Amino acid sequence: MARVEFYDDPRAPRPDSLVVAASAVVVDEAGRVLMQRRRDSGLWALPGGAMEVDESLPGAAVREVKEETGLDVEITGFVGTYTDPRHIIAYSDGEVRRQFNVCFVARLLGGTLAVSEESTEVRFVAVEELGALPMHHTQRLRIRHFLEGQAAPYLG
Repeated sequence: MARVEFYDDPRAPRPDSLVVAASAVVVDEAGRVLMQRRRDSGLWALPGGAMEVDESLPGAAVREVKEETGLDVEITGFVGTYTDPRHIIAYSDGEVRRQFNVCFVARLLGGTLAVSEESTEVRFVAVEELGALPMHHTQRLRIRHFLEGQAAPYLG
């Protein structure tokens, strides 16, 4: 299934759903950030996805990291909330969503780095190399907020 992201675009289709999602910033011992190249868009992103009805948001972040990267993590902090109504995601199956994303900080516990059905590449990326990766600016915003290390989470 393909995915197209719109931001502040008058040509964007009208959303038909609001999806609660969680993502996580995972950093290795060298200070590199865990990133995945999404199969549906070809863009790089933090691991994350929709929360299931029977789980918590932190639990969703842990599950999504495991499913998308093969790594086990624990939540250790909070980057912020990302709810901008100008960000619309359209899927080739006809779903058009607005996403409510909560981004966490997670600590690596173990596992084996591996691609999934949702990714074509998964790796830890040096901070200075992140700017060269093609990614939606909403992903860059989350990473920037994490790297800034603000005392309070981003609320937007």
